[in-house]
Amino acid sequence: MRLTVVGNPDNRRVALFRRAVRDAGLPDPAVLPWARVLTGAAPPDVDTLVRVDSPGEDAEVDRLLRGAATQARHGELVGLADTYAGLVAGMGRVAAGGATLLNHPDDVAVLCDKRRCHALLSAAGVPVPAALPPVEGYPQMRAAMAAAGWSRVFVKPAHGSSAAGVIALAVGPRRVQAVTTIETTPDGLFNSLRLRRYDDETTVAALVDRLAPQGLHVERWLPKAGLADRVVDLRVVVVAGRATHAVVRAARGPLTNLHLGNARGDLDALRAAAGPTAWAAAMRTCERAAACFPRSLHVGVDLMFLLGWRRHAVAEVNAFGDLLPGVLADGRDTYAEQVHALTSGRWDRWRATVAAERETVGCVR
Repeated sequence: MRLTVVGNPDNRRVALFRRAVRDAGLPDPAVLPWARVLTGAAPPDVDTLVRVDSPGEDAEVDRLLRGAATQARHGELVGLADTYAGLVAGMGRVAAGGATLLNHPDDVAVLCDKRRCHALLSAAGVPVPAALPPVEGYPQMRAAMAAAGWSRVFVKPAHGSSAAGVIALAVGPRRVQAVTTIETTPDGLFNSLRLRRYDDETTVAALVDRLAPQGLHVERWLPKAGLADRVVDLRVVVVAGRATHAVVRAARGPLTNLHLGNARGDLDALRAAAGPTAWAAAMRTCERAAACFPRSLHVGVDLMFLLGWRRHAVAEVNAFGDLLPGVLADGRDTYAEQVHALTSGRWDRWRATVAAERETVGCVR
């Protein structure tokens, strides 16, 4: 088994996967840097299994993806649609040599477009929050909210990640309130690690209108269940069709991403609160979501239980959502689990099973 990792060589994702491969007694994977892919390097050949990892956290790679002359300023929310186009093109270059990719370019293209991903999941019967039709700015969004009878929504850049640019928006008869990581300046929008609250509608409208040209996905804000004094949701990693690893994300506000200073919650307490029947149903939903992407070895599913714990919904599915340091299942972290799925043949069996079922219960693209 010949493995290659496409990624940023100094990124811990690459290091963790390489370690898992070596620990399984396999040769150390070759590393093909994203920067080389985007500047014309030859793709891996037909006899290679290729893991494509996130191109994030590298300013020069970001510049190359956007096709820009200069690097973005730290945290700047710029060129999100161009970054997506560069990622799709880069995935095509990686696949051009005929290698088998462990996350297929077509899957990644859907997973990294929240509008397409939501539509695919919804068509497959996966429970997701309702979404507004496409909107091109704040006035149109408010009109669509009024028509739907919604007072609370999440406004998401279509091609964002890690909550960058997400706005949790609540509107009332006399006030609006937006919670977001966005910091505004006269010449740009910047993603920060500190949540900000904006209650001036002119400011909120300007935020939405400045993000809109990059593409927006607006969905209903559903009330999440809570533990103690925090709301909670889950990142569930599904490997070869099986929900294997989960982390509880607990927050006092609407954005639960751990890198925003939120805490890992108590998984046992959450499972107890949900009960075995609701928990099993939620894990089946995560696996159904993953079955929409059967040519990807893993996906990361963001799943929320709603108030009362009886219902749940999938907020997002992530192409590069397997970074859960220190989380073990059967003694394996998420990377070792993926290697095990490859060496045991589980991935091949799962792909064959999903392919056979797609005509009747699978996802339609």
